[in-house]
Amino acid sequence: MSIVSSIRSQLAPVHPEGYPFIGAFALATLVLFWVWSPLGWIGTMLTLWCIYFFRDPPRVTPVREGLVIAPADGRISRVTNAVPPRELDLGERPLPRISIFMSVFDCHVNRSPVTGTIERIVYRAGKFINADLDKASEDNERNALVIVSGGARIGVVQIAGLVARRIVSFVKEGQSIGAGARFGLIRFGSRLDVYLPENVRPLVAEGQTALAGETILADLKSNDSARNFRIG
Repeated sequence: MSIVSSIRSQLAPVHPEGYPFIGAFALATLVLFWVWSPLGWIGTMLTLWCIYFFRDPPRVTPVREGLVIAPADGRISRVTNAVPPRELDLGERPLPRISIFMSVFDCHVNRSPVTGTIERIVYRAGKFINADLDKASEDNERNALVIVSGGARIGVVQIAGLVARRIVSFVKEGQSIGAGARFGLIRFGSRLDVYLPENVRPLVAEGQTALAGETILADLKSNDSARNFRIG
């Protein structure tokens, strides 16, 4: 294998949503080089960062029935019980909620946490406060989905952050989707909330790092006698 082929094998592909931004950064960099060379090198670094931001690496998703998989890369910022947003239509009782905060250095392609059917998609305009704050769940721009999987209803909410200004959705209501399949993207820093059915115990802890399409968040069938987990 040549050196070039070896390097390419280590690089993640870029999601097409990133092409216009990468092109704009590259064009601005050329202008900056014409104005003043040091500014051009700053533009070059920002262009490389933009390419890195829109990376879309392949993932190996666990396929066991009932597993809930992380929909986003990032840090598990909250594991708590919370009343889901009204638009999810998941009731007024607090449900287990797992929040994943994505910094501007995390991959921002979002993946379905379960295999099922998309029952509901509701977009809400809102503010752009720090997505790591708990009140961002209600105040910020967001896109909420409900996915029905084996009779269970899973809520997934894309929340725009302090820098983010655009939530992109790749799916529609009534569509079937597989666990780990791409369903959307948020540009430049944001958060994902996952609402689990009542009495389902999260298998992750605050501070843990999650990988979209790979990290197991919960098991909807944890009460089955064949399922055993060791916590330690």
